[in-house]
This record gives sequence, C-alpha cells and structure tokens, in this order.
Amino acid sequence: MSTSTPAAARTAAPPTRVEMRGIRKSYGALDVLQGVDLSIARGEVIGLVGDNGAGKSTLMKMLAGAETPDQGEILVDGEAMTGSGPRAARAHGIEMVYQDLALCDHLDVTANLFLGREKYHPVTRRLDTDRMHTEATEELAKLHIRITNTRQDVGNMSGGQRQAIAIARAVTFDPKVLVLDEPTAALAAKEVEMVLQLIRDVSARGVSVVLITHRLQDLFEVADRFVVLYEGMIHQQLDPAETDLGGLVTAMMGK
Repeated sequence: MSTSTPAAARTAAPPTRVEMRGIRKSYGALDVLQGVDLSIARGEVIGLVGDNGAGKSTLMKMLAGAETPDQGEILVDGEAMTGSGPRAARAHGIEMVYQDLALCDHLDVTANLFLGREKYHPVTRRLDTDRMHTEATEELAKLHIRITNTRQDVGNMSGGQRQAIAIARAVTFDPKVLVLDEPTAALAAKEVEMVLQLIRDVSARGVSVVLITHRLQDLFEVADRFVVLYEGMIHQQLDPAETDLGGLVTAMMGK
C-alpha cells in the first residue's frame, strides 16, 4: 500500500525572516499602533495596506529603525534587533525606500548609489570614481534600469528615474528585508512594470519585500499575502488568490 506524502506536505514552509511582536506606538493621546504582531517569511512579498493614518508607514519605520516602539520587540532570523536607528537596522539587513526617496539632488547617480560606502583607490587612497561609475552602470543593468549617464545629477532627473535610483541603492546593500513605501506613485506605466519585475527578482533571491502602495492593483501582481491595518491594528490577512479588489477595499474600511 502506497504511503506517499502529498507534495504540499513535502514542501517545507519558508523560514520566518522577521517577527514583530506586540508593537505599540503613541504620539501624545493618539495611539498609532496598538499591539501589532506581524511575521514575514523569507522571500515573501507582503502587501501592507490600510487607509491613511492606519499605521502602515509608522510600523515599517519601526522595522527600519527610523522610529522606536513604545512597547514590543522585533526579531530578524530569530535574533532580537539590537541598537537603534537606521544604521542598526541596516546591520540586521533591513532596507527601506521612503516615499520622499532620501536622495541627494546635488550628487550624481553613482554618488547616490555609493553614499556611505564609497570605494577608494588602493594606492592613492583617493575616491576611485572610475571604478564606482563602472560598478554603478553594472548594477543598474542587472536591475534593468535604463540610465546610461551615471554622472548626471539626480536633481535633474525625472521622478521615475529618481525612484529607480532609490530602489537600486537599497538593493545593492543585499538586504534581507526590503520595504518600499509608495514606490510606483510617480512612475509611468512602463516604469511601474519595471519596479514590479524588480520586486519579483529580489523576492526570488530570498529577500522579503514589504510593499506599501495605494495602487492596489499592483499588489495583485506581486504580493503573496495582504496585511490590512485598521486604526493601528491588524484587521485582516488575505490571500490574493481568494479575494479581489473590492474585497481588499472593504477590508481596508474595517469591515
């Protein structure tokens, strides 16, 4: 008699990459987050949604080290995050691209990509700009980002190009978790698809991705799970294959 195990049972679930436990945050009398528990698997793409003020960006700023929770803990690969601030979060493999992009407009493409991790010539000890421009061109090509002049100041570039540079900078740090806050808001249709393909490629390498966007239709293209925040709490978690746009909007309304 056959005792074969179903394929679904033989396939082990991906290990948990991030656990956020009991996260609370208040600003004065306003309770922004009220005990949020969120787990993210390795390589999973989470669509984090909710109405304005639901706490989406605040929760992810906690993960990225830009905000400190009043209560709760964050674990990455089973280890509690230590230290504070974005640098400590980066040491744990967390990268976040904010809605305002955090780029230096007066610096060129390459300088923005290598900001804080510049490369120096081994003999002269001066900035090795030629090497950085070459590597910047290679990294952009890997991500299918069509920017041919890496010596152009970022401040003179289009919104779509600036967004692409911000995402590329985060990806080149080889993060464990990549948080994208409204990454497609300023992009044309072709650039939106480029970002979505980038998310697919990054996820396939085992990087967990959290995507915050009001372009809900984009989430159905890439997300493995929807997490719906409502008034600072997780209201629902939905499987994209088992809901539609109307159902997602209804959940965002707290229903």
